[in-house]
Amino acid sequence: MDVRAQSTAGYYAAPRSRAWLSALWEDKQRFRRVLMIGGVAVVAVVALSAWLSAGRYVGTDDSYVRAAKLMVSPDISGLVKTVDVHEGQHVKQGQVLFTIDPHPFEIAVANTKAALDAARLDVLSSESAYQSLVAQVAAQQSQVKLAQSTYNRYLALAHSNAIAPQTLDQAHMTLTSAQANLAAVQQNATTQLDKILGNPNLPPERAPAYMQAKAAYDEAQRQLSHTVVRAPFEGDVAEVDSLQPGTLVISALSSFSTTSAVGLVSNSNLWIEANMKETDLTHVRVGQPVDVTVDTYPDQTWKCHVDAISRASASAFSALPSENASSNWVKVVQRIPLRVVCDTKPSDPPLRAGMSAVVSIDTGMRRWSRILAGQ
Repeated sequence: MDVRAQSTAGYYAAPRSRAWLSALWEDKQRFRRVLMIGGVAVVAVVALSAWLSAGRYVGTDDSYVRAAKLMVSPDISGLVKTVDVHEGQHVKQGQVLFTIDPHPFEIAVANTKAALDAARLDVLSSESAYQSLVAQVAAQQSQVKLAQSTYNRYLALAHSNAIAPQTLDQAHMTLTSAQANLAAVQQNATTQLDKILGNPNLPPERAPAYMQAKAAYDEAQRQLSHTVVRAPFEGDVAEVDSLQPGTLVISALSSFSTTSAVGLVSNSNLWIEANMKETDLTHVRVGQPVDVTVDTYPDQTWKCHVDAISRASASAFSALPSENASSNWVKVVQRIPLRVVCDTKPSDPPLRAGMSAVVSIDTGMRRWSRILAGQ
């Protein structure tokens, strides 16, 4: 084919190529618009789906590990004799922590025991004294009866002028004296009977004086037993370095403060205290599952559950509650304490009181379920 033929064929082929390219360009523009609109739609659908499916978990990082802890201090005062534990030692319930010098308390027990025995003897003596007075009353009644008979005989003889008037007066005086003595002895017997509660055979254990002495003896025995201070629950010892033999321990009951004591932290009675926002508690219920992570062990997750939800906010127990009566009041979201209990395993890392934690509560309520429920 010559050059003219080739140029003629190219002339007629060029419009077809331009038309194809133009169609391809329009298809690309249409495809781009479809991609743009479709992409936005997909993103919107995914975002809406994610938003509707979210809201199931609520949580907070304002959470801390708590444990049962106690400053173990006796209710008696005395000098520390021995310290039987050291810092960080694990102790069982009932194990001896430290002892107080028992000698002063042993003396007190001996004194109260002597007073108790004396009270018992007093009761027995009062019963014997009453029995003696009863015998005196009987004897004095015989004297009154004799004096009355003598006076009656003298009175009959006096009517016939067989005796002198002085003899009758003497018999009357003897009768009057005997009656007065009888009244006095009867009064003493009544008083003595009242001391033994009206029971001539009263057991000493029921007498008020004996019971008072027994109470003092029991209190002395109790204080003596408290010279040995034991762990009230199982845990780890803390704050024991300040307690040394010879330290004077002042009773918390008398000073209203613990001057010396042994700290005890439980290693079994542990929980998480989570301060939740009040707006996050809408669907939180007791028993719901909780995932807990502790800052000390970032790769460890504890499976827990909601144990209790406080009836009051943290600020409700503040010594200086906020005043909201002013006109410039600003609403602040309150924090509600929530107690989380974990099911720990022996292989889990040890949790210590005061550790920071993060809680995530599975409420089981997504936003779409709330919308369907009309909430």
